[in-house]
Amino acid sequence: MRELMLGNKAVARGLYEAGVEFVSSYPGTPSTEITEEFVKFDDVYAEWAPNEKVAMESAFGASLAGRRSFCAQKHVGLNVAADPLYTMSYTGVNAGMVIVVADDAGMHSSQNEQDSRRHAIAAKVPMLEPADSAEALEFTKLAYEISEKFDTPVLVKMCTRVAHSQSIVETGERKEFKKDYEKNIGKYVMMPGNAKKRHPIVEERTRKLAEYAETSPLNREETGGTWLGIITASTSYQYVKEVFGDSVSVLKLGMTNPLPENLIKNFAKKVERLVVVEELDPVIEEAVRAMGIKVEGRNLLPGIDEFSQNKIRAAFGKNFGVGESLEDAIPPRPPVMCAGCPHRGLFYTLKKLNCTVLGDIGCYTLGAVPPLAAMDMTLCMGASIGALHGFTKVNNEAAKNTVAVIGDSTFVHSGMTGLANVAYNQSKGTIIILDNSITGMTGHQQNPATGKNIKGEPAGRIDLEALCRAMGINRVRVADPYNLKEIEAAVKEELSIDEASVIISRRPCALLKEVKHKAPLKVDADKCIGCKSCMKIGCPAISMKDKKAVVDANQCVGCGVCAGLCPKNAFGSVEG
Repeated sequence: MRELMLGNKAVARGLYEAGVEFVSSYPGTPSTEITEEFVKFDDVYAEWAPNEKVAMESAFGASLAGRRSFCAQKHVGLNVAADPLYTMSYTGVNAGMVIVVADDAGMHSSQNEQDSRRHAIAAKVPMLEPADSAEALEFTKLAYEISEKFDTPVLVKMCTRVAHSQSIVETGERKEFKKDYEKNIGKYVMMPGNAKKRHPIVEERTRKLAEYAETSPLNREETGGTWLGIITASTSYQYVKEVFGDSVSVLKLGMTNPLPENLIKNFAKKVERLVVVEELDPVIEEAVRAMGIKVEGRNLLPGIDEFSQNKIRAAFGKNFGVGESLEDAIPPRPPVMCAGCPHRGLFYTLKKLNCTVLGDIGCYTLGAVPPLAAMDMTLCMGASIGALHGFTKVNNEAAKNTVAVIGDSTFVHSGMTGLANVAYNQSKGTIIILDNSITGMTGHQQNPATGKNIKGEPAGRIDLEALCRAMGINRVRVADPYNLKEIEAAVKEELSIDEASVIISRRPCALLKEVKHKAPLKVDADKCIGCKSCMKIGCPAISMKDKKAVVDANQCVGCGVCAGLCPKNAFGSVEG
């Protein structure tokens, strides 16, 4: 059956048709929808894991047991999972195991740009790169055949444009797969003596994979004009075809590690000029140059941001193809916390108290955006607590005014070890866990602190208060961030104490379906003096009109934070 399908949904369909039984992932844009789509199939198992490392290890366990398995993460998530990945390359697999890593060139929702092909090369595992939804489905299925034929985990690299664009796919039937587990200490127990014997096997496997790449349908040559030959992959292939059509020859690589050396050399001989078009790092370009072939690439196109048809057209200095530049600049739409976001009151308070705020990864990172501008650092998942420890250890006075903020999902992901370090090494400062009862930034996924599994069914729930105390934190309290007086009193009191403490700022995300909102507020224009105190929280539901505050009733959820700031009590309920 033919169907228009999102790239991520096509991967999920490919998993299902390949007979995958076990999926464990951690949500991360642009990879999240793969697992969300897969869980819709009733006869398979899928879960959200606490972090990417746990997800990959769980998927490996399922593979070891003889069932095809899968895990997905975004590019920075693969950093977290790199430890098991690199050693899984040595052990190999039992049933096939495939790993999707979704890169985010352009940093639409990430803290860095990272080229995951480097991980594939360093880990010595094959990497496939689909260029559209149809390839996403087919490459996923083929990845399991490669995994089992060559005894290796296989990386499939998606990117934002392939993951989140739609194209036609041809769906097929599911094929069940089961394999027995056989104990093999030499293969699966990676102590030094065994690992030493496995490394030569990995190198021989790489050689065989390189041979496979030479004739694999994953890589294909598209003959056109010989005045220019372009080597490309993934979404860059789509841009090249839209700009040049059949006027140039193209070597489209679907397998980017290992590269087909002979195929590349033969292609280079057929064209007058050879250029590599690839986003971010010059991985293919460097490999081609190492083959002794004259090649261009980074001299024409940048190693930052994602490409487009217009960028490629401009790089070659000629007017090819379709897709004219926009005449008018698109107005910016800066990110902002939603109306009623429970984090807003907390960040207003931290700014009011002039706190140094060491932040973390999540929608609360928007606390750094004006007018709140109440964050001093954001590094990576879980780093806020570790940074707080170092910051206050070398500057004891800073502990009186320094906090770490971290979401409930991020705390479970990688914040717990930081808190253990704080307790064990007896540092000072206050850790604030922003518990909004969901994983918010990636679109409302459950996590081990919500008490629900990926399907929304009852599941084991981490008691954050009990956990923090069990880890050695004596002072643990809960405060409501909608109540500005309560949250301010909590922050002031905990910062005054000469030991580490935890505040759990607890209020469900305003966008959760089960949250019942109060009536929207309205402003009494006769009372409003236009002082703009209510504007200091940066709520998108509040604006100024004719020097008076006004509330957009379509956005307002009646949280009342703005009312707590008004010196004239000008805010009242629409129902009042």
